[in-house]
Amino acid sequence: MKKILFIILIFTINIFGQSESQVGWIAKFGGAGGFTPMLYFPNYDEVNIQIDKLGMEKLSGPLYAWGGSGYAYVTIIDNLRLGGIGFSGYQSENSDVNNFKNEIEYSLGGGAATIEYTMPFVKNIAVSVGIMFGGGSLEIDFYKNLEENNWDEIWNNVNANDQNRNYQITNSFWLLSPTLNADIPITRFLAVRAGLGYQFTFGNNWEIANQQKINNVPSDLNGNSFFIQTGIFIGLFAF
Repeated sequence: MKKILFIILIFTINIFGQSESQVGWIAKFGGAGGFTPMLYFPNYDEVNIQIDKLGMEKLSGPLYAWGGSGYAYVTIIDNLRLGGIGFSGYQSENSDVNNFKNEIEYSLGGGAATIEYTMPFVKNIAVSVGIMFGGGSLEIDFYKNLEENNWDEIWNNVNANDQNRNYQITNSFWLLSPTLNADIPITRFLAVRAGLGYQFTFGNNWEIANQQKINNVPSDLNGNSFFIQTGIFIGLFAF
């Protein structure tokens, strides 16, 4: 998949090097914004190794993210559109173990600028290759608490270093994601999207809830992930 996306990007660069007069294509124009649900497929292995030791169910399946994005064609380069996107989602599991309610929550979110080139030789729909670049975070929250609690006992347990545990660890990163999207117009002002991409992340600094550094975090625990993007856009479309 990574090799395919790389080839697509090289193809796009070659297209940028040609002018509209050379290829005889008509530039697309318009702009839109909308709701963009996404499916991420993270590597849960390192987290699952640890929660399996606690007798908990392992994380599995895609991470469902919700967000929004928008774009507008620019006149500097025909068929080039600029925009932005934001997203956030999580996957979780909970288990009752030895009178404690354990829960693990794996959260992924971010925001990015988008640059896309829409293939001028494709008519009636907008097929585009592009890049998302920005930043985000991966957060893992773990809760281990007695099934019944009261106010005084909570503070007594804090002072007595009781078995109740709540941990939050976070990795902030830069992201770079090659993408391939198809926007299909329903009307002149409404379109739906289907697309895919791969999120590369850069930054391996992990912190616990009070911003203290965490050492020796496995390198495989990161925000890298293949994703599927969908969307409903409202705007002006001339494909």
